Amino acid sequence: MATELTAAQLRAYDGSDASKPIYVAIRGKVYDVSAGRGFYGPGGDYALFAGREASRALAKMSKESGDVSGDLSGLTEKELGVLADWETKFQAKYPVVGRLAA
Repeated sequence: MATELTAAQLRAYDGSDASKPIYVAIRGKVYDVSAGRGFYGPGGDYALFAGREASRALAKMSKESGDVSGDLSGLTEKELGVLADWETKFQAKYPVVGRLAA
């Protein structure tokens, strides 16, 4: 992994600047999801996750902005399993480009 990004730095990769890649973090790993620009870019179904840590929202299958965070407290075993499935999909499809600073 090349880079450590703060949450504020990650926000710069939300797809609003077409010259920059689109990043989504899951469990602190930052993925370059630019290949899925149609999903994660502006107007895409998952644009809410772009430039953010999306673990909680993915675990809960939620598109509520309040759930777009890395806070895993209070999640059920089932939700943590859903998150693990998402993580596996991301690992197979998108390169890891960094880590979210703690």
